[in-house]
Amino acid sequence: MGGYELLIKPSAVKEIERINGKANRRRVVGRIQDLANDPRPTGCRKLVGRERYRVRQGAYRIVYAVDDRERTVLIVKVGRRGDVYRRGPE
Repeated sequence: MGGYELLIKPSAVKEIERINGKANRRRVVGRIQDLANDPRPTGCRKLVGRERYRVRQGAYRIVYAVDDRERTVLIVKVGRRGDVYRRGPE
């Protein structure tokens, strides 16, 4: 049982489904699940100019927001490093 509730945007679910390789997808999903217990793990970085964080899992990045008052972690974007930081509709 985690201390935070995980919420995943529908667009992030689609990005997870597009990850090549079952093992890679499983590792990314495991890393996301770990955020429920520790939303700011060792190695996470706060993104400049936003109230968002990112954590690495191999070649993939997971971008998320933490709401400590509501105790939620919202997964915003999942993708490879070159793609995940591009601003788009949010």
